[in-house]
Amino acid sequence: MTTKYDNQNSDKSMKASWYEAAKGGAVVAGVFSVIILGLLVLNYLQKELLDPVRAERLENLKVTLIEQPKNEQLINTIRELDLQLRKDKIRRLQFSQKGGLLLLGAVGVFLIGIKSAKAFKAKLPHPTAVTDQQARQIRQAILARWVTVASLAVLVLAVLFFINTPPIDFAGAVSSYLSDEEIAKNWASFRGPQGSGISAYTNIPTKWDGKSGESIIWKTAVPLPGHNSPVVWGDRVFLTGANKQKRQVYCFDAISGKLLWQADMINPASAADKTLDMYEDTGYAASTVATDGRRVCAIFPTGDVGCFDFEGKKLWSRNLGTPDSMYGYASSLAMYQNLLLIQYDQATADDNKSKMIALDTFSGATVWETKRPVPGSWTSPIVIKIGGQSQLITCAEPWVIAYNPSNGVELWRVECLGTDVAPSPIYAGGLIFGIHSYNSLVAIKPTGQGDVTKTHIAWKAADNIPDICSPVSNGKLIFLLESYGKLTCYNVSDGTKLWEEDLKTSFTSSPSLVGDRLYLLSEKGIMSIAKVGSEYTEVAKSSLGEKCYASPAFSDGRIYIRGVENLYCIGDKN
Repeated sequence: MTTKYDNQNSDKSMKASWYEAAKGGAVVAGVFSVIILGLLVLNYLQKELLDPVRAERLENLKVTLIEQPKNEQLINTIRELDLQLRKDKIRRLQFSQKGGLLLLGAVGVFLIGIKSAKAFKAKLPHPTAVTDQQARQIRQAILARWVTVASLAVLVLAVLFFINTPPIDFAGAVSSYLSDEEIAKNWASFRGPQGSGISAYTNIPTKWDGKSGESIIWKTAVPLPGHNSPVVWGDRVFLTGANKQKRQVYCFDAISGKLLWQADMINPASAADKTLDMYEDTGYAASTVATDGRRVCAIFPTGDVGCFDFEGKKLWSRNLGTPDSMYGYASSLAMYQNLLLIQYDQATADDNKSKMIALDTFSGATVWETKRPVPGSWTSPIVIKIGGQSQLITCAEPWVIAYNPSNGVELWRVECLGTDVAPSPIYAGGLIFGIHSYNSLVAIKPTGQGDVTKTHIAWKAADNIPDICSPVSNGKLIFLLESYGKLTCYNVSDGTKLWEEDLKTSFTSSPSLVGDRLYLLSEKGIMSIAKVGSEYTEVAKSSLGEKCYASPAFSDGRIYIRGVENLYCIGDKN
């Protein structure tokens, strides 16, 4: 028969067993917490102490690369160190996040164990029969085994938590470099992806009216004038404006048109240069900005170049020296991976001042610089990919030159251009197209090495060659637009002229393609929209009610146009 004393003794025995189990769990959780905390501290110290040292070494190597641009071993070292820094940065970020969660969970288990141990702690029971003592010991042994198993399970789950995380593709999406898909979806530089003037979206409006407000989603005044074109990334639109005293970068909300921020480009090196008088048709802000989706970079005719984050904070700025340009510097910027590419053509070829410059977008440091045997030009560089290799294409008298954008090493060149080159090149149908203003359209096969003038010119055309507007092509047809309004269509494969049309108005904006429609924006702000085909067929005409000199930008369902005073967003208001 069980007595009251036996029940009390059994209860005390059970409490003692649970006390041992709770204490064991608290000890395991405490040790685990200390280990995780130690690893987190080590992770933090590596981030604060080791990473800056390696980052500084990387910058020093990039500076050395300027002096040794053909040092392949140095190039490979820079690439490997840059990749390792990025890998470590991602891994440390992931460990900080996951380690923090594990530490929080382990501390929680530790506190629960401590509290439970206090609750179960009781005075040791009076001596009992041997059989009762053996039974209690058996129960304690079973509980101890369960605690051990549970602790091991926690450790296994923690390991699996780290191991089963999807692998990081450092060569692809997790890299700081943009994918081709990301670039194609946005309008990150002058004339969009690859400088082609082709919209990735076909749901672009064909009818609007600036006076009545039809299809005008918003209209916002731009503080300072400029002939540069809009650049669009996600919900941000970027422009620059300037006069003789000020140089500014603007960021607008693409949805509402609100001016989110404006930033002054101020450099002590150029502050004293108050004598710069610009040619009126060029102005003080002709160059279009470029963005990589996190930073936006701008350049001005004073030689001021700078980089801002998407919140308007200036990350860095430099002055490259005021370029010696007859009409004023007007080349737009391009980007490749972490490089800002600047075609800095000026003076005469004999002056030996022209060069191609690549700056690190993170710091503004010069990564490479290559001399160019050309005088001043007003074209913009483009970056294309051919057979898996990226090429930086440039045009200036008398050369079309291709470089490796990673290091500035020249790949090939073709002698085919004349003076005062302004239209930028395009890549279409497997050919590079360069324009000798007023003189010829040249189709070039973008292969070979060295001077390939005698072997790689596919064909030339000489009728109605533009002096300002860059061409556009769908890969089968190429369209040229003269500043005086003559539109001409050529066959891409052999240069056959198919048709021409006199639009009887003036243009400085380059033509654009949206699906099977050609968009042509005149200086009067009138957009003529024609069907792409074997003859000119106009399908719509819309007026903005304001003069326009810049090329439009396109996004999903919308077109952004800069007038002389306002920035417009056009689309379906519903």
